[in-house]
Amino acid sequence: MKKVIGILVGSLRKESFSKKIANTLVPMAPEGFEFKLVSLDGLPVYNQDFDDHNEVPEIYTTFRNEVKALDGVLFVTPEYNRSVPGVLKNALDVGSRPYGQSVWDGKPGAVFSNSPGNVSAFGANHHLRQSLVFLNVPTMQQPEVYLAKVNELFDENGELKAGTKQFLQGAIDAYIVWFKKNAA
Repeated sequence: MKKVIGILVGSLRKESFSKKIANTLVPMAPEGFEFKLVSLDGLPVYNQDFDDHNEVPEIYTTFRNEVKALDGVLFVTPEYNRSVPGVLKNALDVGSRPYGQSVWDGKPGAVFSNSPGNVSAFGANHHLRQSLVFLNVPTMQQPEVYLAKVNELFDENGELKAGTKQFLQGAIDAYIVWFKKNAA
């Protein structure tokens, strides 16, 4: 049975660099694995009243069930104001509730951050890791994946350049080895 790894993207923008990176990762899944994009589009901001008063939006239930069925998670994220984009933090919150029923629990993860700047979304990468510790998502430590000047990593056809693809393939290979050691 294939292991399904969800890819969550911290950007909603149509031409997002993070989305382009995520789409490049999908075919990198090795035999026995499937990489699946998990949409965060339209996910309402988390409000505990929905759970407390049994008024959970259908999209919350759909999202929670989709993540619960995953074996692992990859996060591909830009940085907004030196932190995690709101859409990604909201997805973590929606999936972590109601309390005691987190869909994230024990799913091996990895964080791939990117930025047009030199800092390569270091702040978002580490803020996301802080939340993942609380959510009990064991997160790959090495190799670290920071893609600086991401706007320069694509060719004239919008494809990631060979060197970057090679680097990402190495990170995926390391994640698969790490996943096998840490999967429940």
